[in-house]
Amino acid sequence: MSATTDLTEHAPSTAAPAAADTARRRVGLGRLRELSLVPAILVLGLIGFIVSPAFLTTDNLIGVAQQSTELSLLVLATAFVLIAGRMDLSLESTIGVAPVIAVWLILPASGGRFTGLGLFPEWMAVPLCLLVGALIGAVNGFLILKLRLNGFIVTLGALTMLRGLQVALSEGQSIVELPSSFTYLGRASWLGVPAAIWVCALLFAIGGSALAWLRHGRALYAIGGNAEAARTAGIRVDRTVWVVLVLGGVLAAFAGILYSGHYGSISATQGSGWIFQVFAATVIGGVSLNGGKGSVFGALTGVLTLQLVVNVMTLAGVPPLWNQFLNGAIIIVALVISRFASGEKQE
Repeated sequence: MSATTDLTEHAPSTAAPAAADTARRRVGLGRLRELSLVPAILVLGLIGFIVSPAFLTTDNLIGVAQQSTELSLLVLATAFVLIAGRMDLSLESTIGVAPVIAVWLILPASGGRFTGLGLFPEWMAVPLCLLVGALIGAVNGFLILKLRLNGFIVTLGALTMLRGLQVALSEGQSIVELPSSFTYLGRASWLGVPAAIWVCALLFAIGGSALAWLRHGRALYAIGGNAEAARTAGIRVDRTVWVVLVLGGVLAAFAGILYSGHYGSISATQGSGWIFQVFAATVIGGVSLNGGKGSVFGALTGVLTLQLVVNVMTLAGVPPLWNQFLNGAIIIVALVISRFASGEKQE
């Protein structure tokens, strides 16, 4: 009896340190995984400087940052969705179709070669675009969470359908008659730096803080890790995931606004093929496709890695025909380095 009592008394004191050590190891691995691409970015910077002294100029670095803004917002949206254990392929189409629908509702029928409806004033262009993104996310959420359809198939179907709608409404042409409110953020500069960079930095800071400190942000990790356990713990899983899908749609639509403003037009193929870069940047940045793991900072390093690769290749005079091959090779190498640096096994 005394031996049993001793074992019972000592078990908690032995288990507690073990649990604490396990938690500390997980936190340490998570931090290491977030930083695993930083050495790669530094190496790319060194290579870029060796290839061309123009690499470290202010104009070049600001140019790389601005070219990363639209992609980074899609990566931010995808990071939230993946951490929650879901997948949204339709973000690629949302970046194009949301601006097209907004402009279609704004511009009058006689406003140039693009035929619109002219139902709303010009200042409504940005709110309408964001509303379209939210609506796309809400519909995806309804089909996935209420009708219990396969999320991959639903968002793949939405990607195809929305791409077709984008081409149909734009009549296969680029739309150049954009409202001034639509182009402001893509062209404006604040303190000598493009406004889009400031906006993206702010959104990433808010997103990272939400995941780290807010209860609903931390709930995403619980849902992505084990949805049933999260539901048992009192987390409203479906509602939280639905909000994340809507948020993803809004961020994709906002990326469309920045992209359209930056280039001064909306092309019929805007966003086409971006989903591969988005998932590549997100995954090499340490966000797990299985859910429950990753960070906003890691996702951002993934975007910067891919954009620096493109920039270095351009400065090195690599023929554009090789860009796709080299991008794919860098993605695979960076993914392997990220996995080994984090000390985790392949998933």
